[in-house]
Amino acid sequence: MRRPTPPRRRTASGGAKQRRSPTLRQERALLTGGARLVAGMDEVGRGSLAGPVSVGVVVVDAATRTAPQGLTDSKLLTPAARVAMVPQLQRWGVAWAVGHAGPAEIDAHGIVAALRLAGRRALAQVRRTCGDVDVVLLDGSHDWLSRGDVDLFEAAALDPLGPEAPEPGVRTLVKADLQCSSVAAASVLAKVERDGLLVRLARQYPAYAWDQNKGYSAPAHLDALRRLGPTPQHRRSWNLRALADDGADDVLPGTTVGTLDVGLADVAPDGRMAP
Repeated sequence: MRRPTPPRRRTASGGAKQRRSPTLRQERALLTGGARLVAGMDEVGRGSLAGPVSVGVVVVDAATRTAPQGLTDSKLLTPAARVAMVPQLQRWGVAWAVGHAGPAEIDAHGIVAALRLAGRRALAQVRRTCGDVDVVLLDGSHDWLSRGDVDLFEAAALDPLGPEAPEPGVRTLVKADLQCSSVAAASVLAKVERDGLLVRLARQYPAYAWDQNKGYSAPAHLDALRRLGPTPQHRRSWNLRALADDGADDVLPGTTVGTLDVGLADVAPDGRMAP
């Protein structure tokens, strides 16, 4: 006979048991193993139709204390909770930064290369504060941060870290934003900064409702694309017209169009977004 499903454990307040909070277990294991500085890294905006892709990084060391209470993956927090947590996270780690790659750079180099550019911009910022990071904990299963043998940024002299900086080790971990405090903190900082940028851009392009959808494929955004076409803040190498006509809910990089309009770049040399 099939065994009955046991009831979910309840908290003292009567609700379902809360998800376990991220910890510094992975970071401390790397620090014990010889690393001096460990950085958690996470990206935001990969699947957006407009605006930059943004990468947060938070550095910890052996003296870093337990993360602020309530920290978890940014997607599980309300917008108000994320914003309220930012000052605590900025004081918590050894250093933090958010790097960006704008839509023109995504069009010119592709989304994976743009992620690498944004991540290395973030590392270059924290390097000025705390020195070279030894190991980066990267959310997911793919190392999009490291330079390859034949690398776009090496050839084009675009690598923000520069040739003199040692290459950090990279450890990928699926669901790291749920397990590692530094990665969860990076996800919150990147999400809040990118969301704030899209809210400001929405004042210039109100029809697309970026203050609400943050550049993703919400109905109001797709409707404006159908009526008005793309702006300089859209990723024009993606098949935006087809996405708008289909009303797609899940967006992946689309077909490259014949001519790229990539004349506007809102990214400063240090990877910060222009106001």
